[in-house]
Amino acid sequence: MQIREFAEADWPQVWPIVREVVRKADTYTYEPDMSEGEAHDSWIESPPGQTVVSVEDGRVLGTAKVGPNRAGPGAHVATASLMVDAEVRGKGIGTELCRYVLAWAKERGFAGMQFNAVAASNTSAVEIYRRLGFEIVGTVPGAFEHPEQGRVGLHIMYCDFGEVTARPHPSAAPADPPAAPPR
Repeated sequence: MQIREFAEADWPQVWPIVREVVRKADTYTYEPDMSEGEAHDSWIESPPGQTVVSVEDGRVLGTAKVGPNRAGPGAHVATASLMVDAEVRGKGIGTELCRYVLAWAKERGFAGMQFNAVAASNTSAVEIYRRLGFEIVGTVPGAFEHPEQGRVGLHIMYCDFGEVTARPHPSAAPADPPAAPPR
């Protein structure tokens, strides 16, 4: 399995994965009837972010997008989203995609990674994220309308990179120079 940057030629294989996940409406807060064009616009990241695919023998098995969580004063924290083809879930592809986005963010000097809305019912994803260093920093009760379980919580999860990042993310505004000492 190889994880590489998304190429537009990958979209015909990425779209069915995104469509299935979004239409199932049990893990993501996307509108279930989003069009292919809307999905493309929301899934394909522009720089400084990146969209990647996990590929084996020419088949796209999963995809992820990663970039700054917010602009301006929040640009030093990354975020990511991951989706895996239903036929190959449980085979470590989501874990490898998560490892990739974490390494990508660390290499670019982000201070940490925040997941804004992880459905509490998505226990396999929560388990993977915890194993890779995320912790639940808050839960909004009943914020996700699960099609079978009803209203469940949405977790906010965070992985602090600690001392790994000594430089700010390039899209962050440069720090002001230190003030001159008083005379």
